Amino acid sequence: MKRFLPLLAALLFGCLSLLPRPALAVHAEETNERYAVAAREDVWFYAAENEESGLFLIPYTYYVRVVREGTLFTAVQYLDDVSPYRAISGFCKTEMLTFVDFIPSRPYLRREITVTYTIAGENPMDSAFNKIERRFVYYGTSYAGTARYFYVYADGVFGYVPATQDILFERNTDYLEQVSATPDPSPSETEEPASPSLTPVQIVAICAAALAVLAVMAFVLRGKKRPAPADEF
Repeated sequence: MKRFLPLLAALLFGCLSLLPRPALAVHAEETNERYAVAAREDVWFYAAENEESGLFLIPYTYYVRVVREGTLFTAVQYLDDVSPYRAISGFCKTEMLTFVDFIPSRPYLRREITVTYTIAGENPMDSAFNKIERRFVYYGTSYAGTARYFYVYADGVFGYVPATQDILFERNTDYLEQVSATPDPSPSETEEPASPSLTPVQIVAICAAALAVLAVMAFVLRGKKRPAPADEF
């Protein structure tokens, strides 16, 4: 019987190893956050759910965090509250967004601009103070007719400044892998069909049958009597 104990232990270990392991827990922030990219240059950020409330164009290839997806408009957030930046909540047209199933490493364009203001009138006493520079956080570009403006933030106030420069920035490309990915609807003819995986119930049934066979063998072997030793002369 002692010879069967190691075999029995090995069989139990093998059966337990066949059982499916529970999936590792996913961080809450990975399941709760969802993003959509401005995969075109005409994605507007609106203050309300109407096209008359457009504030600025989302920088091309950058993202908004999805707060609530809707049929016509989706509630979104752009940027975050990391000084000097400030999160802004609004809406985008749902059909203009490209939703992704990952958390982008660079969702927002973090850019500050400097605007120079010239004081009206000449100061003959000290011309060094005829110009004042002020720094703003850049959110996006807007238009009023043919005039171009930047939507900016500074000192707790959002507003517009004339666009006197071009905003150059690096474009995101991480979303292109998801957009271009096309799943193969049918397996390749050269590929062998995948073997069906066993369910926990099937695994338990197989292990139980193996244990029963071992038990019967042990019982049979235990019931056999050893032959009597030969008589010594």
